[in-house]
Amino acid sequence: MLKRIGAVLLILIILAAMLVFTRLNPGLIEIDLAFGTVESSIPLAFTVAFAAGWLFGLLCTAAFVTKLLNERRRLRRELRSSETELSSLRHIPLSDAD
Repeated sequence: MLKRIGAVLLILIILAAMLVFTRLNPGLIEIDLAFGTVESSIPLAFTVAFAAGWLFGLLCTAAFVTKLLNERRRLRRELRSSETELSSLRHIPLSDAD
């Protein structure tokens, strides 16, 4: 519950900051994309840059989580194999060393 309130509060703060930024910077900028130029408003350019960074972060996080899930799956498989081996070893009768 507290995490949800914190997330909503953070989103509201970001939206308020965006509104203030938009009001204070109504100008246009020219963006050179190497293959052409685009004229855009400053807030739109920052919003696109923010969204692109957010998506890049999500992709990096997804790659890391996928790696962790694969490792977890491998370790569970090895654990099952070790438990099966241990169980079979427990049923073997001990022989005396003469």
